[in-house]
Amino acid sequence: MSCFQGLFFCPEAAALLLHNFCVYHISPPGHELGAAAVCADDPVPSADDLADQILEVLNYFRLGAVMCMGVMAGAYILTLFAMKYRERVLGLILVSPLCKAPSWTEWLCNKVMSNLLYYYGMCGMLKECLLYRYFSKEVRGNADVCESDIVQACRRLLDERQSTNVLRFLQAIDRRPDITDGLKTLKCRTLIFVGDNSPFHSEALHMTSKLDRRYCALVEVQACGSMVTEEQPHAMLIPMEYFLMGYGLYRPSQYNGSPRSPLSPSCIAPELLSPESMGLKLKPIKTRLSSKR
Repeated sequence: MSCFQGLFFCPEAAALLLHNFCVYHISPPGHELGAAAVCADDPVPSADDLADQILEVLNYFRLGAVMCMGVMAGAYILTLFAMKYRERVLGLILVSPLCKAPSWTEWLCNKVMSNLLYYYGMCGMLKECLLYRYFSKEVRGNADVCESDIVQACRRLLDERQSTNVLRFLQAIDRRPDITDGLKTLKCRTLIFVGDNSPFHSEALHMTSKLDRRYCALVEVQACGSMVTEEQPHAMLIPMEYFLMGYGLYRPSQYNGSPRSPLSPSCIAPELLSPESMGLKLKPIKTRLSSKR
């Protein structure tokens, strides 16, 4: 399953993180707030279809090369998009990404959730399955500790989704192919975040091992689930600052336009992504930076 999330950062103006950026949020068909149920006769899209729809969005808004950020299945789709349309992606910021075909345990869980959606809609048991994938037990709460505001907000958002639309997206992601081999040809710089309590932690490590070591960095966030963006967003700030610094986006006065290609920014210096530089003593994060070949 996934967090239904993908973002485009279009660096038409130079500044740090989101200030003065053009930001576009894209959701799978039928996952916009207030969306109606998708017609049952429409075919279920494939992962390739979802990646191609991103190209349609970029072309519609007349965007060139963009910085992409995605969570879980959204990260998978954006990675696939970057593999298919390399000239349209400056870099990738991936949170608890997927890259392999579903494991047996994930496949079985997806089948259970599909049946729940089909027969009962967005029921309580289904939401518990999704929340388990999204968040760590610390914020999900228990009999003695109330669940966090983030989890409660997520429950409300899930209630607003059309069950049939969620089912279609789940089916699409459940049929995703393994893109491991294609990762070797992906040359854009990639920053990966993953919570060490995420069910997809091992998959993020696998993905990092297959990417070009010169352009990839991994940040593992302790005591966190898959949704680092919601659970511990502060742990993402400094790594993203240094990641964007490589594109000349940290100091506006030094910005001379978009990089000509995904490879033009200099590689992240190891000392910039050291635990000390990212405030290990202040924030529960640890980093892994692969050595250069």
